Amino acid sequence: MAHWEHFSHAADMGVRGTGETLAAAFEQAALALTAIIVDPAKVAPSERVDIACDSVDPELLLVDWLNALVFEMATRKMLFSRFQVVIDGGQLHGVAWGEAVDRCRHRPVVEVKGATYTALQVVQQRDGSWVAQCVVDV
Repeated sequence: MAHWEHFSHAADMGVRGTGETLAAAFEQAALALTAIIVDPAKVAPSERVDIACDSVDPELLLVDWLNALVFEMATRKMLFSRFQVVIDGGQLHGVAWGEAVDRCRHRPVVEVKGATYTALQVVQQRDGSWVAQCVVDV
């Protein structure tokens, strides 16, 4: 059931994650973020980076999570391909696994500048699954 997808939005790109739990939807949204830059299958999950965010609003928590990933990618010069998220109340404890960017092997397409509040939505569907989405600035 868990999956990610992109959706078009003017000059930017939307990321959407779907999962059986809120945490799984956030993990899938993170994969969608990576997939804008590079094929996640080309990124070895060899180095662990811990990330913590907090917000009482799940939509703001999604933006904080994605922006934390963008920050870590930019400052560490890394790409991520595997994610684990635990959400307890307004606290998100995440782990991203990835590796240093290798321009020849990864061939990054664009740079993601950050997550925005455009089309921001975190909702539980009738079947109990969760969808987490927003537009990211590329």
